[in-house]
Amino acid sequence: MTDDRVQLIVVDAANVVGSRPDGWWRDRTGAAGRLLVKLTRLDERLERPAEVVVVLEGAAKAAVADETNPEFESLRIVLADGSGDDAIVGVVATAVEEDSDRSITVVTADRGLRDRVQALEAHTVGPRWLLERIG
Repeated sequence: MTDDRVQLIVVDAANVVGSRPDGWWRDRTGAAGRLLVKLTRLDERLERPAEVVVVLEGAAKAAVADETNPEFESLRIVLADGSGDDAIVGVVATAVEEDSDRSITVVTADRGLRDRVQALEAHTVGPRWLLERIG
């Protein structure tokens, strides 16, 4: 029997953008915007339905006017008030509280963040996993 419940994928946008030396540091806002556009197609490239949450921090937050930008309506965008890592842990903790059996995957290469979300029973994958799916 397959689990066809909607999985949760939480994306550490800063970590994913920073995983490729493509000049992102010259235009953090633009790099975040390009990632968001690609992420709008992620759900159709997965084996199971997914809710995709993207956490933006710092200058990257300017990539969206607000979290409800219609261009990115297939995504849930969280604009971190402080640490992006803390915001990601908060998203995961809330999801676990709502449904402890839900499949949760966090996309990051940050070891400290991986430890924090794995303690909440989330799975982790590196940026390559995501980049292979969004092109």
